[in-house]
Amino acid sequence: MRGLWLAVAVISLGLAFIGAVLPGMPSTVFVLIAAWAAARSSPRFHAWLSKHRWFGPSLANWSDGRKVSRRAKWGASASMALCAVILYLTAFSPWLTGFAMLSMACVLAWLWSRPEPDTPKQSPGND
Repeated sequence: MRGLWLAVAVISLGLAFIGAVLPGMPSTVFVLIAAWAAARSSPRFHAWLSKHRWFGPSLANWSDGRKVSRRAKWGASASMALCAVILYLTAFSPWLTGFAMLSMACVLAWLWSRPEPDTPKQSPGND
């Protein structure tokens, strides 16, 4: 089973990289799946993900109360909006387009309902 979980982790991370550049394809969910599978298969890979400069903060926020940063929320919103425009302009089926847009709206509603991580307070004199 350990090999299977490691394969899931590696494939999910690959899909996350694709999702980072392809509009409409999520990346965060695949990073979360990769971390989950890595925790079951490779402590070294899981540690690498947790300490990674791009993935680490999001994973830490998710672990700390299922929190999602405002930047991630805006990024997902922009990506889904771009995808919705592309679908609207190119799709052959209005029903399929409507269903996709409704699905994205539901995901965004859920995403924006997630709490945000606390912002660190600046100490006086650090302007």
